[in-house]
Amino acid sequence: MTELKLVLSDPKSGKAYNIEAKDAAASALIGKTIGTEIDAAPFGLAGYKITITGGSDKTGTPARADLPGSGRRGLLISEGFGFHAKKEGERRRKGQRGCEIAPDFVQVNAKVTVYGAKTLEEIFAPAAPAEEAKQE
Repeated sequence: MTELKLVLSDPKSGKAYNIEAKDAAASALIGKTIGTEIDAAPFGLAGYKITITGGSDKTGTPARADLPGSGRRGLLISEGFGFHAKKEGERRRKGQRGCEIAPDFVQVNAKVTVYGAKTLEEIFAPAAPAEEAKQE
């Protein structure tokens, strides 16, 4: 029973949408790597294609696109995401995940590359209030 949260960014509007991916939808992401373009139909987005841009595990450790595999490693880094130097030339050992999406990931980040027939705002629109509420 794999459960992931997919954070989908729309480059056109600049908005992001959260999608709960369970079982079959989550298994569509497992084993893929950062930078892979996949079909978004398992997430209820017919006609859309998305590109995986990152992710993090249950401890908040970010995934790194240039690190192969799915395991966690301690890297000596001097720049990039997951580290902001306080002094010039500072380096620090930080935990980073590999680029392959594993079942122990909690969040996967993606962006839309090919759009479908309906806009994302139409798909993720909040439920309209009932007709009775309008009459009162």
